[in-house]
Amino acid sequence: MSDVKILVVDDESRMRKLIKDFLKVKGYEIFEAADGEEALKIFEEHENKMDLILLDVMMPKLDGWSVLRQIRQVSSVPIVMLTARGEEQDELFGFELGVDEYITKPFSPKILVARVDAILKRSVKSEKNIADYGGIVINADGRTVEVDSKKIDLSLREYELLKYLVDNNGIALSRDKILNNVWNYDYYGDSRTIDSHIKKIRHKLGRKGRYIHTMRGVGYKFEVEDTK
Repeated sequence: MSDVKILVVDDESRMRKLIKDFLKVKGYEIFEAADGEEALKIFEEHENKMDLILLDVMMPKLDGWSVLRQIRQVSSVPIVMLTARGEEQDELFGFELGVDEYITKPFSPKILVARVDAILKRSVKSEKNIADYGGIVINADGRTVEVDSKKIDLSLREYELLKYLVDNNGIALSRDKILNNVWNYDYYGDSRTIDSHIKKIRHKLGRKGRYIHTMRGVGYKFEVEDTK
């Protein structure tokens, strides 16, 4: 994966160097930014070529939340937030904005690399099939979703959650089962993060969002309704 490009955004030069040194061992091409404004400038210059962004929250000039908002207006590139704040509300807020993953400082560089590898593998995974679920067309090869022939932008995590729901069409899925299968590791936060993602997915799907049913006391179920 030597052609993979990663943008590392952190105002601490030692932190950027640490991350860069570990990721370069994997052959990734690393871009660096010391603040939010510089990050947006680099992203704009390489918008269609960036494969992942590691984004610090607290930065001068423009914080990570502001950078995230602006990038999500034009791109669904996987974004991992680096934060010293591990509070639940902060994580829920980030997921609302389109964060794909959180890594709380201090962290093990080896764990960070493993998380990055896992996200990149999921984002480029090729299943070579296209399926239509009541007007929701999912191209698993290109990881794209269209609703009534109009492409919608989903973050990596939103896409994976929607894909998991449709792959289990008609089956009631508990929040714990969704966390274990979509997040792919033991998530110790509140399961409300799922509710936050579901809310955003429903909004993006428009009228088709009603296919995602809330199962009181259980979780969620995807089931296409016959509207005729």
